[in-house]
Amino acid sequence: MSNDKKENHLGASRRDFLKQSATALAGVIIVPRYVLGGNRPDGSRYIAPSDIISLGFIGCGKQGGILSNFFLSTNEIKIRAVSEVYKDKTEQMLNIIKKNQEKYQQGGNLNDIGVYTDFRELLSRKDIDAVVIATPDHWHAAMAVRAAEAGKDIYCEKPLSLTVKEGRAMVNATRKNNRIFQTGSMQRSWPEFRQAVELVRNGYIGEIKSIKVNIGAPPIAYNLAEEVTPAGLDWKKWLGPNEFKPFNSELAPPITKDVYPNWRLYKEFGGGMVTDWGAHMFDIAQWALDMDNSGPTEVFAPDANHAFLTYKYKNNVIMTHEKWEWNNAVLFTGTEGEIRIGRGKLETTPASLKSQIIGDNQKHVYKSENHYKDFLNAMRTRVKPICDVETGHRTATVCNIGNIAYQLKRPLKWSPEKEKFDNDSEANALLGRPMSNEWGIKL
Repeated sequence: MSNDKKENHLGASRRDFLKQSATALAGVIIVPRYVLGGNRPDGSRYIAPSDIISLGFIGCGKQGGILSNFFLSTNEIKIRAVSEVYKDKTEQMLNIIKKNQEKYQQGGNLNDIGVYTDFRELLSRKDIDAVVIATPDHWHAAMAVRAAEAGKDIYCEKPLSLTVKEGRAMVNATRKNNRIFQTGSMQRSWPEFRQAVELVRNGYIGEIKSIKVNIGAPPIAYNLAEEVTPAGLDWKKWLGPNEFKPFNSELAPPITKDVYPNWRLYKEFGGGMVTDWGAHMFDIAQWALDMDNSGPTEVFAPDANHAFLTYKYKNNVIMTHEKWEWNNAVLFTGTEGEIRIGRGKLETTPASLKSQIIGDNQKHVYKSENHYKDFLNAMRTRVKPICDVETGHRTATVCNIGNIAYQLKRPLKWSPEKEKFDNDSEANALLGRPMSNEWGIKL
């Protein structure tokens, strides 16, 4: 090759290299920062698109809308699909999602969100990593078991299950399919409850003698008058696993009423306030007693010897469903003091315990500061979250066996290991329930 040709060739190569370098540099400059990961100026993480978790929401009522806000606020998820049997609530949910996407400066087109009336269609989508179940309690087990079998991780509202056997079925399906499961008992991610629990576990009020849990009443049998089913509501699908009951708007209120529905008051659909608020407050008692894998051994219905529904643990701690000064709260009494804990409120005797720093060498519980991020992190690490399915099941069990005692009006002996009542066929028959052939699961 002549010198002139060599020079022209080298010049062309140099020009090509510079052109390619400039193009590459330009490409780096226009790539959004969040694609590269790392931290924002405020210290929060940028999430690369490949790390965004895809969620499907099952249940678009009041709680579903609230949870969609909490999950979108993490900036770590994308809502791919929703499933709901009431058309008005689907449309309301989509509007809530749109507003929150704008609030958190997220992209997204509502037309890209799949809408289903049959949650099984949502579960069949391969692009959905996890589901959020925010339906009435009578649906939880039927949906969660199918979700686990479909390979989805699960966030399910509390109380976890309507019956003890349904809860165990949820645990078994989760373990069999290697799923991550977070129960929506978000108080475990709140600092005042963690402080109370660590004070108890470290003996700051001495030996625990009694626990008073103030929540509302047990459920009653469904007794509402039949009303005309509104347009856009598939009442048969709303009932799902249950036998037929006539529609009443107390069960599924219109979106013009911004209220929590009252299905939770009726034993066919919920467990009254004993499970609704009990799933929060009995949960804190269980946590403080280090009973996340166990529970009480005796339950006494109110009688001549017990003024209130009473639970007895193997270590002789007594827990009562009893009114005291604070609503929806727990009172721990020990040999050396007391702890009163409710949402946003913590009072101790002695008063100095409220701000007591728990030392590094003392007992600590799992620390979560955001229940929703904790679930997402557990999905990425494949480590159990703060309120794993077994924990949620054990808390729901405390609530459910309490309701059985209320129903039978007599003392019961309970085996946390066997999850059965001792020599009591009548009580054991209430640990499960009949479910429809289409929607039922093996109990």
